[in-house]
Amino acid sequence: SRHGGRVRRFPHERGSWATHVYLPCRVQEEFLELLELLVSRARTYVASLAAMEEFHLSLSQCVVLRYHWIDPFVHSLKKRLAPFHRFFCVADQVKVYTNENKTRTFIGLEVSAGHFQLLELVSEVDRVLEEFDLPTFYKDPSFHISLAWCIGDMSGRLEGQCLRELQDIVDGFEDSALLLHVQWDQVRCKSGNKYFSFPLR
Repeated sequence: SRHGGRVRRFPHERGSWATHVYLPCRVQEEFLELLELLVSRARTYVASLAAMEEFHLSLSQCVVLRYHWIDPFVHSLKKRLAPFHRFFCVADQVKVYTNENKTRTFIGLEVSAGHFQLLELVSEVDRVLEEFDLPTFYKDPSFHISLAWCIGDMSGRLEGQCLRELQDIVDGFEDSALLLHVQWDQVRCKSGNKYFSFPLR
């Protein structure tokens, strides 16, 4: 109940730290106005949808690190990400996602420009994961920023008519072209309650 009905992908085990590599996304007030419009419309199809409170774009799956691996993992990430420069993405295509075991559904904004740079970043993150025998990122990933979520597989209700209406809202929103043009200036890694930042040049 403390986690809104969310289910762990793997059991909690002492000394094992859930770890995730991602691009943090700082949003403007206007973005939150767009989010409110989208969630309000989507709730007419799925009333239990909850808006995200923080926004990011994933560069890895959530994996499990042993505590003593954290420092070497972070050191390896830092080395591999050091050559990367800041870059822009455009995230303006509304899409519906479910997690692997279909216990949660998400509405997200898929990247329509900047895919190549993201694949390059993922390639380096994957190499670090391979060093530690951890699962790499999805093949042919759909890079996106999640906006809202709900419990269960609600993709059938949200795709089709609802998705078209949400895309119309995005396309018609004032300054959406500017709002959804995102600059990435750092990569972040969260391991348990620890955060590590890697600034892009």
